[in-house]
Amino acid sequence: MPAAETSSPDPVRRRVVVRGVVQGVGFRPHAYALARSLHLVGAVWNTDGGVVAEVEGDSADVEEFARRVATDAPPLAVVSAVEVAEVEPRGGTEFCIAASEPTTGRTFVSPDVTVCDDCLADLRDPANRRYRHPFLTCTNCGPRYTITTGLPYDRPATTMAGFPMCEACATEYADPADRRFHAQTICCPGCGPRLRLEAPSRETSYGEAALAEARSLVLDGAVVAVKGIGGYHVACDATNPVAVSMLRKRKQRGDKPFAVMVPTIDDALTLVEATPVEVALLTGRARPVVLAKARPGASVGVVLGAVAPGQADLGVMLAYSPLHHLLLGLPGDEPGPAALVMSSGNLTGEPIVTDDDEARRRLSGLADAWLTHDRPIHVPCDDSVTRAFDESEAPVRRSRGQAPLPITLPFEAPPALAVGGDVKNAFCLADGRLAWMSGHIGDMDDLATQSAFGVAVEHLSMLTGVAPRMVATDRHPSYRSRRWALDHFPASDLVEVQHHHAHVASTMAEHGLPDGRRVIGVAFDGTGYGDDGASWGGEFLIADYGGFARAAHVAYVDLPGGDAGVRNPCRMALSHLRRAGVPWDPSVPSVRACDETELGLLDRQLATGLRCVPTSSMGRLYDAVASLTGICHRAEYDAQAAMELEAAARPWGTVDGYRFGTEGDPLDPGPVVAAVVDDVGAGVERGMVAARFQQAVVDLVVATVRRLREETSIATVTLSGGCFLNAYLTAQCSARLGTDGFDVLTHHVVPASDAGIALGQLAVLAHRLRDHPSPLEQET
Repeated sequence: MPAAETSSPDPVRRRVVVRGVVQGVGFRPHAYALARSLHLVGAVWNTDGGVVAEVEGDSADVEEFARRVATDAPPLAVVSAVEVAEVEPRGGTEFCIAASEPTTGRTFVSPDVTVCDDCLADLRDPANRRYRHPFLTCTNCGPRYTITTGLPYDRPATTMAGFPMCEACATEYADPADRRFHAQTICCPGCGPRLRLEAPSRETSYGEAALAEARSLVLDGAVVAVKGIGGYHVACDATNPVAVSMLRKRKQRGDKPFAVMVPTIDDALTLVEATPVEVALLTGRARPVVLAKARPGASVGVVLGAVAPGQADLGVMLAYSPLHHLLLGLPGDEPGPAALVMSSGNLTGEPIVTDDDEARRRLSGLADAWLTHDRPIHVPCDDSVTRAFDESEAPVRRSRGQAPLPITLPFEAPPALAVGGDVKNAFCLADGRLAWMSGHIGDMDDLATQSAFGVAVEHLSMLTGVAPRMVATDRHPSYRSRRWALDHFPASDLVEVQHHHAHVASTMAEHGLPDGRRVIGVAFDGTGYGDDGASWGGEFLIADYGGFARAAHVAYVDLPGGDAGVRNPCRMALSHLRRAGVPWDPSVPSVRACDETELGLLDRQLATGLRCVPTSSMGRLYDAVASLTGICHRAEYDAQAAMELEAAARPWGTVDGYRFGTEGDPLDPGPVVAAVVDDVGAGVERGMVAARFQQAVVDLVVATVRRLREETSIATVTLSGGCFLNAYLTAQCSARLGTDGFDVLTHHVVPASDAGIALGQLAVLAHRLRDHPSPLEQET
């Protein structure tokens, strides 16, 4: 129905500017339909700053439009502001979608989200012209962030620019009644990207033949590189232990768990005992990998010992792109893989591969074939990983489906960049009251990751309009992220932030704590550069955004050989034994794990201090106990020992814990180490020993925080650092402290690990530039 000509005796015209995630989500078609339903005339268009509509008609209808344009917004939209201004009436007979205009301003691009139910129905309908089309989308679903090359968001500013619409798609694109009205990713088998399968000594196949061949290869035990939305996966049949083992060996992954992809939530529930919160996470638009309790004897045939050795949890995700659904098989297809291992297309520590030529080169030792297509990926974005505790989400990796949604800050920030840490790197941009965390970048030791970091900073700066004038970094002098900052900014524009202060500040900022609010910050992790040059990681800080005082910490013990000590938990165990005064008796599992040569080397290192760094790390204490109990002596991936210790403790629940020495300062782990050795020697089951250790850590946190409240009258506690990815530790500390009347803040937006510290770095930078120095900074 065409919009009626303005017939009100005194028509009014208003300019309505809508800001937020309003491009690439069907917002202009929404405004168009709303205006026509209210018989308004005018136009709507994209700008760099958001969506602008000029509407003219009866004043009540214009006011109704200004209200409902936000309240009735499309599912993927996130409206942050609506600004209404009066303009001169112009008259007219129609409402239209006008050409986009470049302006100065800021808009937000939607994350990549799962294929919607309507598009899935099209995918499965033999009568639909997009039946089995691997790239079908509409205004409510599909890729956005990873294909956007510029703003305003229009097809020429995406990687769909190279695919001219066919006549049928162009007709749908122009039809207000179609859900693909102004969908910039619209395509079909006639004009859209084309699927192909490449393999050595095989002729390249295309389309349906490529898909059929890929499914056959997977069923035969092969590894296939699959080009997804944000990068390549390497995939194999999750029910085939031989194929899983082969992929594990090729990726040099050790025993690190894989994630498993299944078609539906019903399939997922045959693998894991998901809580309602975990079900909601699995089925949400972001479609992350969800870590949930593995179900014994899973009916789809996934062998937990092959996919996630030594773990109590399994990472599961639902298919989120049409190609994934086709690879797993639609109803009526020939039997295909019931579940797929879907691992990032890279070697361990490298960034995910996005470029086709690079995929052929870098994945040549991993994949037997490549299922790819000709739509470019502009920026990489790995899968998000999350878990739940206490009826809420606790993110492990915030990436696809979540980045680059903005985080609202409780303070004003200058245009600034925080570069994060070196492990699990993610950076943060901010300006005003908004901050944007990047997707997962990777470990900065790798040159390819450092290159990907720079590209990602440039891309997110373009999308957000933030041109950073200042940069925040970790204080560690050897961090590659810090080196990158010094290479790209003058030293005078750099603000260094202590690692554990950043952990605490990230929790404070996430929860919207205002300036001047002090907290008791518990920061437990594997390592962080301390102000005394030691490796910190078992910290209790009295902190605000401006500074911190180190109120208590776990006592120092030597970390022998730096990284070598991290990779060999048995060496950390021997160091803890030496400090605790417990002999290196051959009956102790950690001693038996070392041969005479290694024992001699460690004895000399610890006696002389050669290549030993003092550490207060709680993460390293977890490693030591994992080895003392015989659970893990050699770590093949980050946090393996701690994760396997947590898994062993899980069946035992809450038990009586060991006791740290808390009479003096620092806090002494020696009594715990001695008690662990006694119990292991007495034949106590190692899962029970692990549970008693975990309970000891909970008791330590509760006792120390209570004491600090008595000394400071502070009743707000933050729990951050990689150790608080442990669901039991976080849940128990939260519950016990909550019962004691504390306001306990944990992570629900950014990860507790180093993947979230950039937000804290940014918060500290913003505070220091506001010229209110904290008295705590003087106490550091």
